[in-house]
Amino acid sequence: METLRQWILALDSVLGSAAYFPYLLLGTGLFFTLYLGFPQIRYFSHAWRVVRGKGKFDHSKLAGDTSHFQALSTALSGTVGTGNIGGVAFAIFLGGPAALFWMWMTAFFGMTTKFVEVTLSHKYRVKTTDGTMAGGPMYFMDRRLNMKWLAIIFAIATVISSFGTGSLPQINNIAQGMQASFGIEPMVTGGVLAVLLALVILGGIKRIAAVTSRIVPIMAVLYVLGALAVIAYNIENLLPSFLSVFEDAFTGSAAVGGFLGASFAYAFNRGVNRGLFSNEAGQGSAPIAHASAKADEPVSEGMVSILEPFIDTIIICTLTGMVILSSGVWTQKHNNEFDRSDMKYVAGQYNDVDEHDRVELGKFLNGQDSEVDTFTGTLIVADGRSMSGDATLIAARSVAENIEYRVGGVPFTGELAVEKGRLITPKQDGAPLSLTVWGDSLVHSARLTTIAFNQGYLGDYGQYVVSIGLLLFAFSTAIAWSYYGDRAMIYLVGVRGVMPYRVIYVSGFFWASFADTSLIWDLAAVAIVLMTLPNLFGLLMLSREMKQTVKDYWQKQSD
Repeated sequence: METLRQWILALDSVLGSAAYFPYLLLGTGLFFTLYLGFPQIRYFSHAWRVVRGKGKFDHSKLAGDTSHFQALSTALSGTVGTGNIGGVAFAIFLGGPAALFWMWMTAFFGMTTKFVEVTLSHKYRVKTTDGTMAGGPMYFMDRRLNMKWLAIIFAIATVISSFGTGSLPQINNIAQGMQASFGIEPMVTGGVLAVLLALVILGGIKRIAAVTSRIVPIMAVLYVLGALAVIAYNIENLLPSFLSVFEDAFTGSAAVGGFLGASFAYAFNRGVNRGLFSNEAGQGSAPIAHASAKADEPVSEGMVSILEPFIDTIIICTLTGMVILSSGVWTQKHNNEFDRSDMKYVAGQYNDVDEHDRVELGKFLNGQDSEVDTFTGTLIVADGRSMSGDATLIAARSVAENIEYRVGGVPFTGELAVEKGRLITPKQDGAPLSLTVWGDSLVHSARLTTIAFNQGYLGDYGQYVVSIGLLLFAFSTAIAWSYYGDRAMIYLVGVRGVMPYRVIYVSGFFWASFADTSLIWDLAAVAIVLMTLPNLFGLLMLSREMKQTVKDYWQKQSD
């Protein structure tokens, strides 16, 4: 598993984590924002009129499978998910308050990017042999750019991303939240929800749209009310928290508490990366849902999509971010079982109270030159406690404290090997021991958000808002992404590929309920970029056509 994770991280280093990627993503949104004259601002009110479907915007009798609102709900259900709960927490955990600023920037320019990709995808959609609509970037790449090879790459990446974005991280966060709040074993949660997922997606887009159009409004109201209960309780910290997002935006976030700091480059990269995971602007996923909408004007559906990053990131992600920042839990260490992928041993004794140690450890974690080096050697453990003084455990990017090694819940005694910072699982009679490592460290993802929601007027009941929110958000995301994947399969192999895909999709959904969380996030990050790069290329190639299409739309509106 560790070898697999290292391979995924190596791939991510030349894709989403590469220096060029955030600039390419934001640059594309900036280009279209200027080229089309700030459509995310000028067309915002028009978008609301279209989605309400009143008067001349009532397109119920036109070709398509869903209404504007249902298409928006399906696309929102695909974006409003773990990225809004676990993803924001993960971004702040990695980059501090500054990461939230770059999530906002990704959303603002992403509103224009999504407008462009949805319009072009709707324009070149097709009717399949089963009578339903199919669209997405692969169709304008094929039918307009005559680049079938690029369309195939995108479609394959969509299938991969449906697992890396829609199936695996969603159930992983649901299961984690349900276990933390209700003590339900992850495998049980995964099994029950896998059955429900299968029942929904077998009904196709009409059943998917019907379910998501009901879930999305309910889950949004529930989550917003819960977040406001925490923010109001910590109201004296709201303004300082909000200001810290801007103060650190171009300098990086300074060390505070157990947080060892993040450089500007690190916060920028992680903020943009998590922003994309949350609102998916530029990824090319939402256009697949919008292609099902009943409309004869592609631009009108593009208008509707402008609302997605606004609702998803500007509203919901901001609420999550303010809950985490104002409650202060993001700088505090909490007792937890460490994920192996979050653990790294460094040579020598370090602590986060000494200023010199904080600086050097911060450089080490942010990929900068540092005197800190990984540890290779042996740990002597007695009654669960390490007797070795020549190594420091970094867990979840913080100096771990009160560390205890257990086997089957019992304190471990013996020797543990560490190689290049990684703990090697000991064996007994040739079989690996079920070694777990517990202690105090920073936490991330849904676990961090759950702790933050307990710091408000709801007290410990706040965790249930996160658990239920995760359940609804993430499950609806998994539903939407199953549709994206099966439309990609239709493009690749035809309708016959849909059922095998759905079976594998549901199986992967179940498996991920009890898999390593960090591995899931790493896989999701790579899968997203495998879709985004071909999509951005296609959008830029059709920039002139997009501008003319918008001009023609407004000409018709004035006639």
